[in-house]
Amino acid sequence: MKKLTVGILFGGKSAEHEVSLQSARNVVAALDKEKYTPVLIGIQKDGTWVQFDEAKFLLHAENPKLIALNSSSDNVSLAPYGDGSLVHMDSHAPGVHVDVVFPVLHGPFGEDGTIQGLLKLGNVPFVGASVLGSAIGMDKDVMKRLLRDAGIKTARFLVFKKTDDISFTKISQSLGLPLFVKPANLGSSVGVTKVHNKKEFSKALSEAFLFDTKILIEECIVGREIECSVLGNDEPVASLPGEVIPKQEFYSYDAKYIDENGAVLEIPATLDKKTISNIQQVAVQTFKTLCAEGMARVDMFLQKDGIIVVNEINTIPGFTAISMYPKLWLASGMTYTELISRLIDLALERFKKEQKLKTSYV
Repeated sequence: MKKLTVGILFGGKSAEHEVSLQSARNVVAALDKEKYTPVLIGIQKDGTWVQFDEAKFLLHAENPKLIALNSSSDNVSLAPYGDGSLVHMDSHAPGVHVDVVFPVLHGPFGEDGTIQGLLKLGNVPFVGASVLGSAIGMDKDVMKRLLRDAGIKTARFLVFKKTDDISFTKISQSLGLPLFVKPANLGSSVGVTKVHNKKEFSKALSEAFLFDTKILIEECIVGREIECSVLGNDEPVASLPGEVIPKQEFYSYDAKYIDENGAVLEIPATLDKKTISNIQQVAVQTFKTLCAEGMARVDMFLQKDGIIVVNEINTIPGFTAISMYPKLWLASGMTYTELISRLIDLALERFKKEQKLKTSYV
């Protein structure tokens, strides 16, 4: 059987650039080389696309604090020919053809529908949610409105822009203390602050507005932090749930990606069968409500009374060595390599279905 060429797209212009590099390293290592030939496409922080050799695409690959893209002069672009061809920008010569793209990108300009729109215009199959699902999953404001409308419980929240009147007194009276301040369009806990008083509130606003023009201020939910992986297109299935037990005040960026001792990950979580089933049902319902496809990790809180409160969905979850998405599938009986192959199959399955749709009324 002919090998498929898989374009692995990573890096990007987001504050989650370094997380993406860690994820890409693991995806490349786990890819079934008997079935797939990887083509490594790194997106530099200025947005330049660069093709890399597998042996030397990262600097300080073992150190999440120092990890960085290596240098390369092979600038490439996706040709709008509709066949997945890359073009070398210096010579304008045609480059390698990719059969499918695996975007291992986190945050804006990668997880928000922008790359997905480009790939759809280029008529290239790609792993994960399409344009709409990606955009919804990235914008916490829109995400929570849709969850609320679908009857899925989520934390109470308020949304602000920089020009708005943001009153600590009114907000704290409405949502209580402590509360969370977050950029609306970012992940990995970047720019997120847990606020206990007015002094912290002012700093938290400044921090969040560094990363987005719209912020969320959210009530603090007390409960066990549960995560569940979802896989599929029209008939998604959920993994066994896992639990995050932060050793810091909350599950911060450092705890997720830098400090291996920043949190304890209990995989699978110690839960009774009924609670596991309820969590899986909520995860799949959230996945469908938010128009996700392929993969997503649903993060939620399990309160003492058994009520499940959905925090958010991640449509391109982390694939780092300590990331929950692949670990939960491993606990559910699917290896890292099998998971990546399944995600590629789902991408091709959706693409074939979309190709059968009419694009002309005449």
